[in-house]
Amino acid sequence: MNDSKDLGEIHTPVLLDRVVELVSPTLEAQGSIYVDCTLGMGGHAAAVLRACPNARLIGFDRDAEAIAIASKRLAAFGDRVQTVHAVYDEFADRLDDLDVDEVDAVFFDLGVSSLQLDEAERGFSYMQDAPLDMRMNRSEGITAAELIAELSETELRDLFYRYGDEKLAPRYARAIVAARGVSSIDTTGQLVDILQDATPAAKRNAGHPAKRVFQALRIRVNGELDALESALPQALARTRVGGRVVVESYQSLEDRFVKRTFSEVTESRAPRDLPFIPDNLQPEFRLLTRGAEQAPAEEADLNPRAKPVRLRAVEKIRSHAA
Repeated sequence: MNDSKDLGEIHTPVLLDRVVELVSPTLEAQGSIYVDCTLGMGGHAAAVLRACPNARLIGFDRDAEAIAIASKRLAAFGDRVQTVHAVYDEFADRLDDLDVDEVDAVFFDLGVSSLQLDEAERGFSYMQDAPLDMRMNRSEGITAAELIAELSETELRDLFYRYGDEKLAPRYARAIVAARGVSSIDTTGQLVDILQDATPAAKRNAGHPAKRVFQALRIRVNGELDALESALPQALARTRVGGRVVVESYQSLEDRFVKRTFSEVTESRAPRDLPFIPDNLQPEFRLLTRGAEQAPAEEADLNPRAKPVRLRAVEKIRSHAA
């Protein structure tokens, strides 16, 4: 990334004002703790710290480059900032390491970051030719190229169905297996060409043929859904009464899980015919949003990455912890 560029020019945080509005009420006390589980380049974190001068930040990111950039951006906030180089499914363990029992607000901005999309060499974008990597943490894990080389045709088909909802999954899996039998598939450009050639002419105007396949590979490479399914319950459990959890999702698999989890914690566990609901069966959280909030048209027009966002938020109103 060119350090001379203004971060504001390359990174526009999605629904920034709304996120600040949702978390600010619970970050008024001195020493209140805001956890950003997806620190990225620090756009949301900087806005929250400016709006909440008594709060301190614990910022998670698995991407060392993102941590370095965010640390520079947030340097002006001094010791109010603590960064953690880790996947957010380590939420509880890392809070324990920091001797933090409860937090006041938690934010997840899911999916791939602007930094990862804009750096061609990371291999996330199907619009630029690059090594087929897709790892958010480039120091560990299997690459997308290795997945493409190792998975069977059936496994590739199932992967594209499950994480990409790709209707042409059988066709694409078959084409990939045939192509790798001739030569290895090492770059995004090679994969895009294979997918384009395998797409029926009648389907070629229905969006880029690589979009859902790249999404599926990225989710699998980084274990994104597994991490979310582990991290969100941890965040809810470690949020104090009066605290809030806010999640921005960008694809349906993520949003369905967030919706289901929030429904479970905001609904009473009492039988429907019970005349009186005891406190231990009352919900621990209440919804702060009606359904999933989307970016207004003006924002989506200015920042295309805001178009698919779905924001959901809850507030903890009681605790059933032993």
